[in-house]
Amino acid sequence: MGTILNTITVILGGSLGTILGHRLPDKTRETVLHGLGLLTLVIGASMALQSKNILLVLGSVLSGALLGEWWRIEERLESLGQLLEKRFSSTANPEAPSLSRGFVVASLIFCVGPLTILGSLQDGLTGDFTLLAIKSTLDGFASLALASTLGMGVAFASFTVLIYQGSLTLAAGVLDPLLSESMIREMTATGGVLILGIGFLLLGVVKIRIANFLPAIAIAPLLVALLGRLGLGL
Repeated sequence: MGTILNTITVILGGSLGTILGHRLPDKTRETVLHGLGLLTLVIGASMALQSKNILLVLGSVLSGALLGEWWRIEERLESLGQLLEKRFSSTANPEAPSLSRGFVVASLIFCVGPLTILGSLQDGLTGDFTLLAIKSTLDGFASLALASTLGMGVAFASFTVLIYQGSLTLAAGVLDPLLSESMIREMTATGGVLILGIGFLLLGVVKIRIANFLPAIAIAPLLVALLGRLGLGL
């Protein structure tokens, strides 16, 4: 449901942006983003507080951060986005709406991000698509703004969202039988910390390299399994 909702909002936002252009005031967009940022903080906090062992979440986040910085995840994702955007910008007039350029730029924005992975995992593992609902709202406004300059190609990025995000959700569903209730709970709590970071980003409070924390999501269930082997299960 989360991916379907996200696909619809991208189509609507891209279509309206192509038609309406810059008619939506910047202050309105900013206020809406701030409202979403506040809501994201609340959801992130509620997820993080589900943990039965906050030290496990701490270990996951710190270990994930070290791995993410070592692997330079955020930097590599940004470089990929800049490379693809430059490639498609060079084949067309950057001032004129290009279907291919709008498609690629929007696809990167909508699919390369922590909220995509976290939301898809939560939807696939628990059936809760709250995070993807927030992402859908963000992507709807983003596609409206992008389409006002990049044209209808932005709306076609909905196909990328449907395929990529849907695949992540289905993959998470396949992993569900392999994960215990405590693993999912601590994974959710760890994801909540990252969601808090996204909330601060939306509010413009501080710039956090959230993508570099993504390994923490995989580390959390591994730590739960390790504690179980040591007879210290949650």
